[in-house]
Amino acid sequence: MNTPASVLIVGASAAGLSTAESLRRGGYRGRLTLLGAEPHLPYDRPPLSKQVLAGQWEPERAQLRSSAALSDLDAEFVLGDPAIGLDAATRTVQTASGRVLRAESIVLATGVRPRALPETADLAGVHVLRTLGDTLALQVDLAQSKRLVVVGEGVLGAEIAATARTLGLDVTMVGPQPAPMFSQLGPMVSSLLGDVHAEYGIQLRLGTGVTALTGRRSRVAGVRLDTGEELPADVVVVAIGGIPNTDWLSGSGLTLDNGVVCDSRCRAAEGIHAVGDVARWQHYDSLLRLENRTNAIEQASVVAANILGADRPYRPIPYFWTDQFDAKIQVHGTPRADANVTIVDGDIASRRFVARHSVAGRPVAVVGWNMPKQTRLRRQEIVDATAGLVPTGR
Repeated sequence: MNTPASVLIVGASAAGLSTAESLRRGGYRGRLTLLGAEPHLPYDRPPLSKQVLAGQWEPERAQLRSSAALSDLDAEFVLGDPAIGLDAATRTVQTASGRVLRAESIVLATGVRPRALPETADLAGVHVLRTLGDTLALQVDLAQSKRLVVVGEGVLGAEIAATARTLGLDVTMVGPQPAPMFSQLGPMVSSLLGDVHAEYGIQLRLGTGVTALTGRRSRVAGVRLDTGEELPADVVVVAIGGIPNTDWLSGSGLTLDNGVVCDSRCRAAEGIHAVGDVARWQHYDSLLRLENRTNAIEQASVVAANILGADRPYRPIPYFWTDQFDAKIQVHGTPRADANVTIVDGDIASRRFVARHSVAGRPVAVVGWNMPKQTRLRRQEIVDATAGLVPTGR
């Protein structure tokens, strides 16, 4: 395989930037372009719902690299100009401003956008959180409000609820799952997290759905649940998941199904790869799409290596972390609701422990609570168990 003379990365966030850096570290000296929809230089998203929202960090601190480091990358950044179309056959991207960008190799790193509740666009005080702009707008509203309702009990919803509570707001969390982060942590650990949120004063209305938001004078005033209860709210944050940014790829010839569908090498078509939240790739015997910072970096390294001539499948051990109140939680692998859970380090009573999740005797995940070092060591059990799996497909 010949090394491409030019690489265009569509998406200038963590996954796109990490791909560019991995290419340069791998010795690539060709033309490198990063096209970003936002006007900002690449910044980190995990701090948005925590340190930036809480006002502990100035927004500039979330920037992923200094201006000097970005200059050393010797790449062209085209920012504030979203991609609106791709011709996969000619590897040509058209942007909203009318630019036409061509490259021998294209990497798709356009991420996801927040899923919204229907019929809420005209109500002030209703927020999603994905971008730096989203965070700053929410920060202003929270400073002027007393009551927040968070619709969504996943990672983002739980983090926003915890941050807002530390700022002194009355916070209620709503969602269909029985506990915060139930699908990400499993029943036992998510139940403990629910206890922590309740101890800090967050009202939990879990196992419920939202039927409507109510308003007064064009501003949100409440959240109506499927139980008939209406929760008063000065501000509402909707954190009910993300939708892969693939609309602009309609008609491109790529396979789109809950992301850009790729083979095990993260290749969507000849000369085209996908990376980060938008990529859905062949992972052993199924397709997998992950939305977290660690995946963006690890996947970028494999994609860059394959662009430079390697033939490496991407077979990660999924990993993410979250900090909420005094709980620092790390997850390696994929917890499952049907797993057998064993405490292998520490104990629950002290709230310092590592829980191993096993299915049919095979470890599938370890979840650590305030024991990062021990959790990282236990990750090897997942690696060893995965080594025996036989991948299907390419």
